[in-house]
Amino acid sequence: MDYINTEKYRVHESIQISKVPSFEDFGKTDKQLKKDLSKVRRELGEFQDILYAHNKYSVLICLQGMDTAGKDSLVREVFKDFNVRGVQVHSFKVPTELELDHNYLWRHYLVLPAKGKFGVFNRTHYENVLVTRVHPEYILNERIPGIHNVDDIDQKFWDKRFEQINNFERHLHENGTIIFKFFLHLSKEEQRQRLLRRLALREKHWKFSPGDLKERKLWDKYQFCYEEAINNTTKEHAPWYTIPADSKKAARVIVASILLERLKKYKDIKEPTLEAEIMANLDDYENQLRSERNN
Repeated sequence: MDYINTEKYRVHESIQISKVPSFEDFGKTDKQLKKDLSKVRRELGEFQDILYAHNKYSVLICLQGMDTAGKDSLVREVFKDFNVRGVQVHSFKVPTELELDHNYLWRHYLVLPAKGKFGVFNRTHYENVLVTRVHPEYILNERIPGIHNVDDIDQKFWDKRFEQINNFERHLHENGTIIFKFFLHLSKEEQRQRLLRRLALREKHWKFSPGDLKERKLWDKYQFCYEEAINNTTKEHAPWYTIPADSKKAARVIVASILLERLKKYKDIKEPTLEAEIMANLDDYENQLRSERNN
């Protein structure tokens, strides 16, 4: 959309989350934003077909945000015009026993998008420096040599984990994965309102958990951990974008616009051309098919 300056949301060096706006609607009505999203996602769907045919790049989209930030609905609405064969969505829950028997990045490697495909991580490998940092006792389940209790988990541990994540993403980038990382920046008041709606509407009861309220009490600690993670891992090849998420419809348009604008810069992604021999005989192939009707 012409009215969206996508660079405004990109984190080039560092941010202070408390100073980043959580609301934006561009003076547009919900109906206008919905119409704009429809246009952008159609173009994204067309690009997906070309990416699939080109089959040299993959796209990894990472979504992070506090509970109720709108990650699920964003996936549903932004990728609605995608061919299902070309996009896969994975949400990372509490690690299983099998996953804990491997290093913390192992389960993320397993579901990376193949060449020609989009992959969406709804909650991502960054949970390993977010929820585990807010609750460092979870790290003990990973059975890491030298880590015997939470006192062993110091700043050097987190700095090393940031470095490991940067190396992971650099490896993906150098092998043809285009990486987007979106932090859906929700205000604490808007989260309160969304939790209240979950309680008020019977059809949304299933989304509510008392644990949401326990985690909400740790809001400031989560904001600190998000800020640290973003500032330590935003890179030219794997940038973070902070998306104002108090308006779900505006957030979807912003994310879709960022995806489309940056992907269009890859001028080498184009539909493959047929081999010269096949091109020279297209008329013959067509005649063969048409002649079948007369048999």
